Amino acid sequence: MEEADIVVVGGGSGGSAAAGRLSENGRHSVVLLEAGGANTGYRTRIPGFIAMQTPKTNWQFETVPQAGLNGRRGYQPRGRGLGGSSAINAMLYLRGNRWDYDNWAAMGCPGWSYDEVLPWFKHAERNNHGADAFHGRSGPLHVSHQTSPHAGSIEFVESARHLQIPVNEDFNGARQDGAGVFQVTQHNGERWSAGRAYLGQARANLDIRMDVIAERVLFEDGRACGVAYRQGGETHVVKAKRAVVLAGGVFGTPQLLMLSGIGPGAHLRDHGLDVRIDRPAVGANLQDHVDYVGAFETGGHFFLGQSLKGRLHMIGAIVEWFRRRTGTMTSVFAESGAFLTIAPDAPAPDVQLHFVPIVLEDHGRTKVKAHGFSVHVCVLRPESHGTVRLASTDARTAPLIDPAFLTDARDMDLMKQGVRAMYRIVATPPLSGHAPRDRYPVDLDDDAALERLIRARADTIYHPVGTARMGSDDVAVCDPRLRVRGVAGLYVADAAIMPKLVSGNTNAPSIMIGERCADFVAADLG
Repeated sequence: MEEADIVVVGGGSGGSAAAGRLSENGRHSVVLLEAGGANTGYRTRIPGFIAMQTPKTNWQFETVPQAGLNGRRGYQPRGRGLGGSSAINAMLYLRGNRWDYDNWAAMGCPGWSYDEVLPWFKHAERNNHGADAFHGRSGPLHVSHQTSPHAGSIEFVESARHLQIPVNEDFNGARQDGAGVFQVTQHNGERWSAGRAYLGQARANLDIRMDVIAERVLFEDGRACGVAYRQGGETHVVKAKRAVVLAGGVFGTPQLLMLSGIGPGAHLRDHGLDVRIDRPAVGANLQDHVDYVGAFETGGHFFLGQSLKGRLHMIGAIVEWFRRRTGTMTSVFAESGAFLTIAPDAPAPDVQLHFVPIVLEDHGRTKVKAHGFSVHVCVLRPESHGTVRLASTDARTAPLIDPAFLTDARDMDLMKQGVRAMYRIVATPPLSGHAPRDRYPVDLDDDAALERLIRARADTIYHPVGTARMGSDDVAVCDPRLRVRGVAGLYVADAAIMPKLVSGNTNAPSIMIGERCADFVAADLG
């Protein structure tokens, strides 16, 4: 048995921030347990290699069959290794809307209003555009403008502008609505993951243990006192003298809580587990952005694609990246987009579009021998909520993931309106000048046909949250200081604590949550 003041489980976006901040002043010894590796190779450093991940860097989860998607299993990529999903994602730096955080506060999460979380976003950020009322310049997380956005991504913004959708230069600024080019977590043309931001500097008081699987949290006298983990076929124990911080992600955190006896009592007993705390909300409240991808082929080679010329271009782009860290290999592919307000009573934009200057099929896993572009349409605040449940008491077995996509009719109604809005942009110059050919043509006036198409093709855009939600009510898993209710010394530092999904991409909020958790833990330890 070994020991440290604090044990952090999971080196993803939130866990990297928590472990980095808790160890930076040297007051506490910290052990970080991570299931993957260091993620320092070119596969994760080169932004354009986003679709070239392996099981070493991507958990490659699947959902259970989804009734709302015609019984299909959805794909759920999650980052494995230091940086977690920030080491394999599209690098978009988006925080959501002011209303999201004010709504959290109104739901019983004091301290989480927009004005209260904004300083923490700024504290984390090192924005190359400089500091202002909305952005920080001295944090560890590099945020930059894209160095080489594709001309087609700019055309998407122009087409939206011709439809009176305002151009937005900063989706994290005074307003969120409009169309624009996204800022990204990059530095000098390289991906800047949370792992690079917070764990890039070796510290004597920070012990990072990789390629380990946390099996359960240990307790003594009502307090979390350590973690049992497996490495190299053997079980080890590391004792936590002061605190245990869970940051295994939206799927891993509830799984570990349940394996440790905290969760829905009947479900735990069904698996032969002793129930320490009967907490039905563990693994409940799963929310994710369901997403439809419009795919369009074009003539010529203006857009990226799978052809001889297209492959030669990519080879040249790799050479350019190694020489100058510029060009297509710096692309996040989802380079531009828009936030639209569809429902007349929506308190904030309720649909998000991502424009991609290449034809995408099946999350990029199916190669398309054509040039063209794709446009994602996602429902920002879904009413459909699902669950994460144990498939086995073996921590190495993936949990059962059920986002319950499109099981609430309101999500389908909004998705159909969002898809129609996307088609209007595609049919507007300058995008329309490429004569895009829809790979999945549909009569947009035929409501039933459009719904069938959406159910046949929709899936996640990778933003699951909510499975260990915080709140002031007796049902919540964590209190607003991210302490697991019913046991001392146990915290959660990832997107599982979100009571509601934010209106945008979730990586920046996850890092902010890790920052705040570290501050809460440090304050509690004194």
